[in-house]
Amino acid sequence: MNDMQHFPVPLPGAKADTWMWADPTQVEFAALDQLRNISALPWTKMLRVMPDVHLGKGATVGSVIAMRDAVAPNAVGVDIGCGMIAVRSSLTVEDLPDDLHPLRLAIEAAVPLGVQGYDGRAPALKGNQVLTKQFDGLFRRFGDLRADKIDNRHGRAMAQCGSLGGGNHFIEVCAGSDGRVWVTLHSGSRNIGKEIAERHAFVAKGLDHNKALPDKDLAVFLAGTPQMDAYRHDLYWAQDYAFLSRQIMLAAIMAVLRSQFDGVSFDEQINCHHNYVAEETYDGELLFVTRKGAIRAGTGDMGLIPGSMGTGSYVVRGLGSELSLNSASHGAGRRMSRSEAKRQFTADDLASQTLGIECRKDAGVVDEIPGAYKDIDDVIAAQTDLVEVVTRLSTLLCVKG
Repeated sequence: MNDMQHFPVPLPGAKADTWMWADPTQVEFAALDQLRNISALPWTKMLRVMPDVHLGKGATVGSVIAMRDAVAPNAVGVDIGCGMIAVRSSLTVEDLPDDLHPLRLAIEAAVPLGVQGYDGRAPALKGNQVLTKQFDGLFRRFGDLRADKIDNRHGRAMAQCGSLGGGNHFIEVCAGSDGRVWVTLHSGSRNIGKEIAERHAFVAKGLDHNKALPDKDLAVFLAGTPQMDAYRHDLYWAQDYAFLSRQIMLAAIMAVLRSQFDGVSFDEQINCHHNYVAEETYDGELLFVTRKGAIRAGTGDMGLIPGSMGTGSYVVRGLGSELSLNSASHGAGRRMSRSEAKRQFTADDLASQTLGIECRKDAGVVDEIPGAYKDIDDVIAAQTDLVEVVTRLSTLLCVKG
């Protein structure tokens, strides 16, 4: 990144009011074309581009889109409610053993990874009346979901609530610059969120007002229509699912730490979405704001901005930038595709780039290698007007699905 670069900057060729916290010359051409397509939609009032921006399906990851009376499902993303949760413990690094491998195995045993789920309910719900009440309430609402034939996903959705998944999702134990040990976790709405998103997006593509769009993946629902009502109903359920799922996993990890460290205690949790929809008012107008790979960073909002596998995270506090639509980046952002990462890097490269970190170092997670992502410190430096850093977290242990 150019140290003399000042953000935000305009996006050349954009039609709607568009500002970027990224250098357009450093963003891939396909992503810039996506942004211009988004800005040209008749419903788009404002578009904001975060420093971790990269190509996505329909809408770029790292984009904040404010629309009048419309929402595009792909401007939210298929992993509805994907986000981060973190908690600070009373432990310091000196309290941890030199060998963290047994701790990683214990965490991997406590939380299902990859495509796996629980055999029934998550054990962390047992004895936790607050989470159990939320879980029961969430699944009482399942029968009201409106996506086509979604009812046959009920059992799987229950089993996967509180499971990590794969891809860029992770669990980390980190050393904070505040001298304390933190637990961070990145996850979403699992297969049920994906199913909800894809089924509604299919409906949107068939609506008459979307048939002339340059990109069918930017199809929108319009306010006041039954299709919009159905999508928003299911969307908010999936956001609640993802939010609760992170809490259940964190409860399981905290139980592991309590079993291994006598007297450990935990502070208040930080839990934030970065793929979601909110109704917010800007310039006196109530708009649908979609954040796809972006967090809300209103004044005082606590947020989490992770790097790539093993490169740590930032705990941040929002500065309330109206220009950015009270938003900030959601992470480091990919600088190459998964397939390209597998072509360029090997398991030996992964071992080298994660030296000193307790984590998987096999070919199965090479696509998540730090070299496939942007530098998290550069990403933070590009948005000093959007967030202030509360704590820098350095990874000690990383669990991947």
